[in-house]
Amino acid sequence: METAYKGTNKMITGIVFGVLTFWLFAQAMVNIVPTVQEDLGVSAGTLNIAISLTALFSGIFIVAAGGLADKIGRKKITNLGLILSIIGSLCLVLANGALLLVLGRVIQGLSAACIMPATIALVKAYFEGEERQRALSYWSIGSWGGSGVCSFLGGAIATYMGWKWIFIFSIIFALLALWLIKDTPESKAANTGNSKFDSSGLLVFIITMLALNIVITQGAELGWTSWITLVLAAITIIGAFVFVKVESGKSNALIDFGLFKNAPYTGATISNFLLNAVAGTLVVANTYVQEGRGFTSFQSGMLSIGYLIAVLAMIRVGEKILQKVGAKKPMLWGTTLTLIGVGVMGLTFLPDLAYTIVVFIGFALFGLGLGIYATPSTDTAVSNAPDDKIGAASGIYKMASSLGSAFGVAISATVYATISHTSGVGVAATGGIIANVIFAGIALLSILFMVPNNTGKKEA
Repeated sequence: METAYKGTNKMITGIVFGVLTFWLFAQAMVNIVPTVQEDLGVSAGTLNIAISLTALFSGIFIVAAGGLADKIGRKKITNLGLILSIIGSLCLVLANGALLLVLGRVIQGLSAACIMPATIALVKAYFEGEERQRALSYWSIGSWGGSGVCSFLGGAIATYMGWKWIFIFSIIFALLALWLIKDTPESKAANTGNSKFDSSGLLVFIITMLALNIVITQGAELGWTSWITLVLAAITIIGAFVFVKVESGKSNALIDFGLFKNAPYTGATISNFLLNAVAGTLVVANTYVQEGRGFTSFQSGMLSIGYLIAVLAMIRVGEKILQKVGAKKPMLWGTTLTLIGVGVMGLTFLPDLAYTIVVFIGFALFGLGLGIYATPSTDTAVSNAPDDKIGAASGIYKMASSLGSAFGVAISATVYATISHTSGVGVAATGGIIANVIFAGIALLSILFMVPNNTGKKEA
């Protein structure tokens, strides 16, 4: 049911608040582990599982939620996501042990799966051309910038008001988002005749993703050659093969592989996966400066403040470059800056002051790069997806973000831990950084060969 409705600033603000409520519960939780553990009396293992459940559930269900948004309504799924966010945050506010903590994190994961693709789909439905690029810039500020803002805010709120206040603010943002988008008309794909949900595809996808997630996050602890890891790796490979085989012949497939026939969409999605994998740099650099250089957690956090400022400052700049020269150049420039920024953090042979300066500059370049890349990449993915599949296409694009980040952090942490046992933390940090430089290098190649020169360029 499409209308002549044009998107408004009120709608954009509501969508940004919706994305921010996601980051408040996703990112802030990582910064308050000791406080939550002490307050609720739960074990470190339980708390780590609770933290990872949100990313896991959002990663598993984000494509399904995007597809559902196309079928039953993008506004409905956005509203469902915001209501789930309120319920999930309320569970954490009322938690006095492990039960509500874990339940709340699962509900928050489902909330994120609904909010992220459905809000992108609403932007595509109600904004055109430069206005859509502007709306996607603000969406990116909420998403890429929101992770940094909520990381800092989460720590401050937990220190001065108590950690549960983070989730009270999350509820307030979700309620404001619901109010701000209430006048937005419903948007969904035209009825194609097959509205039956692909439940068998979802089941195979869930089993495959769970096995993959356990291999990535627990492989080092279980042992990479243990029978459990090997069985789970086999389930992942067989599950992926079965999923591709079965889904390819379905008209109502959970993931429409036909989307990947569009080279710009594929280039944007692959590079998005790989640049999110570069998030592993944050783990390696922060761990190294604390273990190898004696920094406190606050000092290591301050090292990356340039990253946050640069991301926020450059997102609108990336949008303006996109309008002038198209998407390919800013995507290449942004990825190159990120590669250089990450690369210099591997210079661990430098003395303390010099290395501290280099890491600060590295983080700032990392942020500059991602800020320039964000809007051109999202716009390329959105503008090259068919109108009737934009929710599903956005779900795949955002799933690439979640999986990329999970892969990058797991691989970087494993490389760092493995090398540090034999060669010391300095060499380990360099090894972990090299892995991230490789991710950025492959991202560069995917943009170079798949994204055409004129994508997203303002018409003369």
